Parts: sequence; C-alpha cells; structure tokens
Amino acid sequence: KTFEIIMLRSATNNIYKVCKQSAFTRNFGTAEKKGSILSAWEKSCYHELDFTINEEATVYEAVERFAAYDIGALVATNTKGELTGVISERDYVKKVALLGKVSKETKVKDIATRKANVITASADESIESSMEKMMTKSIRHLPIVDGENLVGIVSIKDLIKEVKADREKTIKDLSEMALGKGGATF
Repeated sequence: KTFEIIMLRSATNNIYKVCKQSAFTRNFGTAEKKGSILSAWEKSCYHELDFTINEEATVYEAVERFAAYDIGALVATNTKGELTGVISERDYVKKVALLGKVSKETKVKDIATRKANVITASADESIESSMEKMMTKSIRHLPIVDGENLVGIVSIKDLIKEVKADREKTIKDLSEMALGKGGATF
C-alpha cells in the first residue's frame, strides 16, 4: 500500500490532514515482515536457555525444567541433537498424571509428541503464518527449523507480544505522521 499526506479544506474552512494513496511505499504490521519468527524467538525466554531435553530423560526432569524456567514446553532430541519430538505441560497432565504413571519412571520419548506429528515453522516464516499454524492445530509452542536443523522454539505468547509491539509502533508512527511530526519510520 502507498500513502501520502494531503491537506483538505472542509466546507466550513477547517483544514484536515489525511492519508491518501500515493507513489511511495510504507508497510504496516508485523505480518508483512519476512523472517520475523526469528525476531520473536530472539526476544523469547527460550532464546536464553537450553530449550531441548534428551528423549531418554525422565518426564520428572522435564517437569523440573518447566518449573525452574517457567516455560511450558521443551524440544525432545536424540543423542545427535536432532529434533525427535516436543514435550509440554499438557503432555504431562494428559499422559502421566491422569493415567497414574510415575514421572520419575517415564521417559520423555514415551509421552512427547513425535517428530512426524510435530508442527514446525521454517526460519524464514512470518509471524502471521506461524500463528495461523498454531491456532489451526491448537498448539501453544512451535519449534523453528532451518531445513533439518533445529533453530529455536516460540510460544504463542512470544508471537502475541511481537504483534502487540509492532501494532503499538504502527499506531505511534501513524499518530506522529497525522500530527505532522514527521517522525514516522516505516
């Protein structure tokens, strides 16, 4: 979309600044930014910690990390560090606690969502596309991959924060533009 500021005079001689389509381009909104899934991950708590757990670890170890890091999921990996699944708090509740299993005796690989069923985002995917995947599949965490390589993981909360920050910036920039401050950077 392209816009320009024009001045309009009303029938009562009031002057209004309005935004009209024009020859220069300004993009609004996070959804239009390519690769922003990585930006969301870099701002996520997952970026600062080891978000993986060996598939041979016990579910108890995973739950300890959920509590210690205040997170809701970990990426299960094999000894080569390759993604083999995702384990979440929801997996623990549904597949251990409710079934009366013992978390100290149950392996991560026994309850994690297996790789074949894991929904992932590619490293160059947009936030909008990633959110659509998460909402369609009713998942809260999305591993990020570059080909076969695991890059990171984001939660729906991380993506919402990124969209919110972008929307706030857009509103601020549009307000400054409308007030003639000229500080808008798109």
